[in-house]
Amino acid sequence: MEKTLVIIKPEAIKRALVGKIISRLERAGLKIEEMKVVKPARETIENHYSDNPTWIKNVGQKTIDTYQKYHLNLKQDLGTEDALKIGHIIREWLIQHLTSHSVIALILSGNHAVEVTRKIVGSTVPLFAETGTIRGDFSSDSPDCSTPEKRVLYNLIHASESEQEARREIALWFGDDRNAT
Repeated sequence: MEKTLVIIKPEAIKRALVGKIISRLERAGLKIEEMKVVKPARETIENHYSDNPTWIKNVGQKTIDTYQKYHLNLKQDLGTEDALKIGHIIREWLIQHLTSHSVIALILSGNHAVEVTRKIVGSTVPLFAETGTIRGDFSSDSPDCSTPEKRVLYNLIHASESEQEARREIALWFGDDRNAT
C-alpha cells in the first residue's frame, strides 16, 4: 500500500466540486487517511512548488509548447519567451493563488495510490485531460487562456507525481513524522 498527497485547490472549493472529487477518489478504492482544510502560508507553498531550475524551466516549457501549438504570441502576453523566466512567473502565480484561499489537503492510501490518483486526476492542462478524469470533466482551462489573464491555470487539484514526491509533500503538509510508504 502506498500513500499520496492530494490538494483540492481554491477553484474546486469555490465551484462546490469537493464532494465529487473525493467521491471519485474513494470509488477507485483509495482511502482517506487524513484530511484538513487550511489556508496555506506562503512558506508552505514555496516549499511545495520547487524552486529547482529544472522544474521551473519545465513549467515554462509547457506554456511555450501550448502557445506554439495554438500559434499565439507568448512574448506579447508575458514579455519573454524564455522557459526559465516563464516558469518563475507561473510559480509566483501558483504561490499567490494557493495562499489566497483555503485548500483541502488529503493523504490517500491504496494499492499504487500515486499512479491511481494521477490517472483519476488527468493531465495537468485540463484542456488536454481525457473525459472521465477530474480535470477532463470539470475544467477546460489552458495556458492560452490563463496566461494572457496573468493567472494560474485552474486545474482544480494537485496530486503527487511519485512516491518520493508524496513522502516529501505529506511531510510538508502534515508533519515530518508521517510515513508515506
